[in-house]
Amino acid sequence: MFGAFRPTLIKHFHASSSLGFAPTGVASGGLLHKRPATLNSSRKANLRRRMHMVDDVIAAVAASGLRCKAIDEAVALPTTDEMAPRDKYTTFSRKHKGYRKGVHLVPKWTRLSFRTNPKGF
Repeated sequence: MFGAFRPTLIKHFHASSSLGFAPTGVASGGLLHKRPATLNSSRKANLRRRMHMVDDVIAAVAASGLRCKAIDEAVALPTTDEMAPRDKYTTFSRKHKGYRKGVHLVPKWTRLSFRTNPKGF
């Protein structure tokens, strides 16, 4: 019935288990997060394409002659070509080892900008 849940119910016949199977996180009511450990090459390419599109929009708005605080702040951000790969694909996290985590682990990461880091980092 639910194809996503079928592989999570693995049969184990233990003398101590009266159910006949070992419940996993999903089977016992928890959420199953299927997030890859690292970004693959196609996701990185899509991220770079989105960042280039944002760069083009910022350049077009700046060239139009409009002036406001938001446009000035957007122009001050580094472009995709100026960013190191470390800054493109990871973001600051005080809870993770090395204070970095992949951008794909951030909720709604395709809609957020990761072009700046905290001061001193």
